[in-house]
Amino acid sequence: MFRWLGYASLLLFAGGNLLAQDGELDSSDRGFTFYERFQGSVNALGAVNDLDSSVGYKFNSHFGIDGGLPIYFVHASSSSAGTATAGAASPTSSNGIGNVYGQARLTFANPLLNYESTLTGTAPTGDKASGFSTGHATVDWSNYFDHSFSSLTPFVTIGLANSISDTMFFVRPYTTYGLVTHVEGGARYRLARIVSVGASLYDVAPSGQQTVVSRIVKTNQGTVTSSRKNHGAFETASVTTGSSNIASDRGFSTWVQVQPVKTLGFYGGYSRSTQYSLNTVFFGVSLNLGSVVRSLGI
Repeated sequence: MFRWLGYASLLLFAGGNLLAQDGELDSSDRGFTFYERFQGSVNALGAVNDLDSSVGYKFNSHFGIDGGLPIYFVHASSSSAGTATAGAASPTSSNGIGNVYGQARLTFANPLLNYESTLTGTAPTGDKASGFSTGHATVDWSNYFDHSFSSLTPFVTIGLANSISDTMFFVRPYTTYGLVTHVEGGARYRLARIVSVGASLYDVAPSGQQTVVSRIVKTNQGTVTSSRKNHGAFETASVTTGSSNIASDRGFSTWVQVQPVKTLGFYGGYSRSTQYSLNTVFFGVSLNLGSVVRSLGI
């Protein structure tokens, strides 16, 4: 509880100060935006992939809105996730839409510190039985800060939410419903014009009652027995409700990004959850279709 209060205080203090700072982060690509991103995460529990399409409008260099809908492709590994109890099946695979979402972004650049605040809301359009939704509307307020020292850019993200969200680098094998504070800090280093590497530490600190919804165990499977020592609730049951510790997570990630042109980017890397002793390889590709259309004069 004290850790949560500390993170929340830092978020409110930093956000209030940085909102007063002005600058120009990116004055290009104003107008309508259209992005496509495919990303995947593979570990001992299986593979969770999603295709995310979003459309928005950038009013100026500081403010923009967008919305989208992810489509999930889940292939659970029955051999590594464990065996089901009598009369229940082993973990299976499923595909389907997730929660439709809307976002508002406020961006400020400053010689001392760049800042971006993102407010994301979702509606429960995904199937809870498949783990694509918690069955509730969710809200996430994330605040991102960075500053570049030549090729090195340290950064930190601090957020408050009522659900654990996927990140750009990690599609989780579960989702949650309940109050959480999430913090990530690290740095990126540009090796060449189109190549950069990065590393970060992350911590998810829940507070109060939590509900964990698995994407690899379905509601009709009963209870699954996991062979892993530090397994999470999402490995043994479709839905688990309990104290804050069932949704806690912490770990680190490393990655490499390649952006051959402004409109196209590739990334891949490794993430380890020290909470669950889970090693994940992730990958993705993103395409800025809005810039492509505008470059064609359409």
